[in-house]
Amino acid sequence: MKVKRLGRWKLLYRLLHGFVTRRFKLTAERIVPEGPCLIVANHVTNWDPLILAMSFPETPIRFVASEHIFRHGPVSKLLSWLVAPIPRRKAASGADTVKAILRALGEGETVCLFAEGDASWDGLTHPVFPATGKLARMAGVPLLTYRIEGGYLSLPRWSPRLRKGRVRGVKAGFYTAEELKRKKGTEITALIDRDIFEDAFARQEREHTRFRASGRAEGIERGFFICPGCGRLGTVRGEGDRVRCACGLDLLYTEEGFFEPPVPVATVAEWEKLQQRALKTLTDGATGPLFSDGDMALGKIAGGHRTLRLGRGTLTQEPDALALAGYRFALTEIDSMAMVKANILLYSVGDDYYEIRAAGDRCLRKYLMVWQTAKS
Repeated sequence: MKVKRLGRWKLLYRLLHGFVTRRFKLTAERIVPEGPCLIVANHVTNWDPLILAMSFPETPIRFVASEHIFRHGPVSKLLSWLVAPIPRRKAASGADTVKAILRALGEGETVCLFAEGDASWDGLTHPVFPATGKLARMAGVPLLTYRIEGGYLSLPRWSPRLRKGRVRGVKAGFYTAEELKRKKGTEITALIDRDIFEDAFARQEREHTRFRASGRAEGIERGFFICPGCGRLGTVRGEGDRVRCACGLDLLYTEEGFFEPPVPVATVAEWEKLQQRALKTLTDGATGPLFSDGDMALGKIAGGHRTLRLGRGTLTQEPDALALAGYRFALTEIDSMAMVKANILLYSVGDDYYEIRAAGDRCLRKYLMVWQTAKS
C-alpha cells in the first residue's frame, strides 16, 4: 500500500508542481525527512496543503482535512484514493482524529496538521490547539514545523481573487522524538506557536512585496463587517480596490496589503482588533436581536458524511442564542463553532453536529464572533 501511495504522490507532484509554483510564484524549500514525522504548519489559504506538498516530492503526506471535503461524491472518493486524508470535524471533539493521526504515524505514514484549526482572517498566525504539543509528544516520531510566508496576501480568506505576489514555504524547525520526550506538552505547543508564527504585515514592512490583482478589496465585508469609521454593522463594502461606507469612509486597499490613508486603520489586523472591541460593546447588555440574514440553510451532519436538510429561512442572532428555521440554539449549549471557507458555519451541540450555509456573500463570521465573545 505504501508503494502505491508513493507512486500516486509522485504522479500528483509532477502534475501539480508547475501549476502551483506558477500560480503562487512559490519558492518551496525541498525537504526529505528520514522516516515518518508529524508536520505542523500555519494555515492561511485553502491551497495550503498543495503549497506545503511542493516541499515534499519524495514523501507522501496524509493531511488532516475538514470533514466537509468528504461530502462531494465522486470528487471526495477520488481525493481519498489519491491522498487518503484524515477527516476532522470542525467544531466537534477531535478525539477520533487524534486516534487516526497516531494510528497513521504508527504505521509509518507522515501526517500534516494545520493545528490553528482555521485559516487566518487577519494575516496573523493564531495559537494552535493547546493539546497539539501533547499529541506531538505521544506520537513517538519527529516533529517538523513548517511556515508559509506570503500566503495570506496572495489569497486573503475573505477574497475570491488570487493576487500575484510571492509565496515561500520553509522548514521552521525540526525536533526528534527523543527531544520531544524531554519536554512537556505545553512547552512543545509553545515551540510550535513560535516556529509557525507569521505576521503578514510585519513581513510587508520589511519586504514590500506587491500582490497584483484587480478588485483587491472585493469580498472584504465577508470577514470585516463593522465599519472602522462610524462603527455601524453591515454598512461597509469592498468595491474594486477600495473599502467604502455610507459614512464617508473611503480607503484604498493597496497592492502591499495596507490601507491608504492609514486611518482609522492601516491593516485588516488593526481592523480585526477594533471589530472585536466593537462587537463586545454591542453584545454587552443587549436585550433584543443583534442582527439577522435571510436565505440561510440549516442542516444536520449525519453518519457517512451525509447532510440532513432541516430548513431554510432567516438566521437571527439573539444576545443568547441562534435562531433559524424554527430551531433555537442557546449559545451556552453550543460546545464548539468554526467556519469552512467564508460561507459555511459549523457547530456542535452535545453529540449533534450542524451546519448553516449562506447564500451569496452574506457574512457568517459575525455569528461565529458573537459565540466566541460569549464563550470568552
